[in-house]
Amino acid sequence: MQVVFSHGKESGPWGGKISALAEVARRHGLQVASLDYQGMDDPHERVAKLLTHLGELDGPAILVGSSMGGHVAASAASAHPAVAAFLMAPAFYMPGYEALTPRPLSCPVTIVHGWHDEIVPVDNALRFAREGDCTLHLLDADHRMLDQLDELCDLFEMFLKQIPGAGNAGPD
Repeated sequence: MQVVFSHGKESGPWGGKISALAEVARRHGLQVASLDYQGMDDPHERVAKLLTHLGELDGPAILVGSSMGGHVAASAASAHPAVAAFLMAPAFYMPGYEALTPRPLSCPVTIVHGWHDEIVPVDNALRFAREGDCTLHLLDADHRMLDQLDELCDLFEMFLKQIPGAGNAGPD
């Protein structure tokens, strides 16, 4: 099983959050990949790149995304079967992109969002979580959530432990 990370618009494939979460996934014996979307501002292009990657995998995938990457991961999960999705401050219902927000997903979804997010309003996460019956965690954090990285890693670890075949190899 592979954990596939999708970064946000202004970051890169191995930023602080993704690097920390990738270590959690590796401790659980999972393969990790982080796609590089730098220079790709069009969400459709990013989704197409992720779908191509998913189509090349031999096994199932857990999709993880931050900000625009959360939107990309959810959009891909609505078009390609995913085991689960872990979305951080996903850019849902953003002006000009409202129609691109995916419908509720058929796989388990956990959303983590900062109460003080200045980029993506927390109400957007509340709305998507309510409509999609998602697990939602709200942190005392801004959009990047780097000051809550330990908490974010703990939430990701709990998320992995709930996925059959994904969380069994990690520490208790």
